[in-house]
Amino acid sequence: MAAVLAPTLVSTLWPAQSGGSRAARNVLLALVGTLALTVAAKTQIPFWPVPMTMQTFVVLVIGMACGTRLGVATIALYLIEGALGLPVFAGTPEKGVGLAYMMGPTGGYLLGFVAAAWLCGWLAERGFGRSPLRTLAAMSLGHALIFVFGVTWLAQLIGFEKAFATGVVPFWAATIAKTLLGVVTLPLAWKWIGRLK
Repeated sequence: MAAVLAPTLVSTLWPAQSGGSRAARNVLLALVGTLALTVAAKTQIPFWPVPMTMQTFVVLVIGMACGTRLGVATIALYLIEGALGLPVFAGTPEKGVGLAYMMGPTGGYLLGFVAAAWLCGWLAERGFGRSPLRTLAAMSLGHALIFVFGVTWLAQLIGFEKAFATGVVPFWAATIAKTLLGVVTLPLAWKWIGRLK
């Protein structure tokens, strides 16, 4: 017997219809998601010890707001855009574009985006994201998964110790800040939706 999945933010705010309108809705949401990811990747916020982008925050929110299928599809579309040479990633086009960029040091983090969106979507479909504590768990696991993929990939290029020192340590404070931001925003969004009903 299949589990009954909890509605996501997107399915609550914009329920899917059958047929062509459902497909059009999903395409539009995925395109908006890739635009949000591109803006998040290109925007640097002064932070300590390194400037912060909001990209991982947006990845996890897309997963939690859209669920597994639409969340993963949105991240996959973003990666396809990047693979085709569109300058959607942080550091593009300055540091290269397309598959050459994706096979570089940040390739593991990009793969981690897909895994983290799936995990956060899976958790959201089981009611995570509605309370601060459960949102904290989901956001923390999502960020951790991105780091696992990123450091594993980077370690193949420069060794584990250096990969951890350059791929995790400078970003811990920003990761905590983005996780806490999710803890505030997602439950508030659900509370706001509850008032609309």
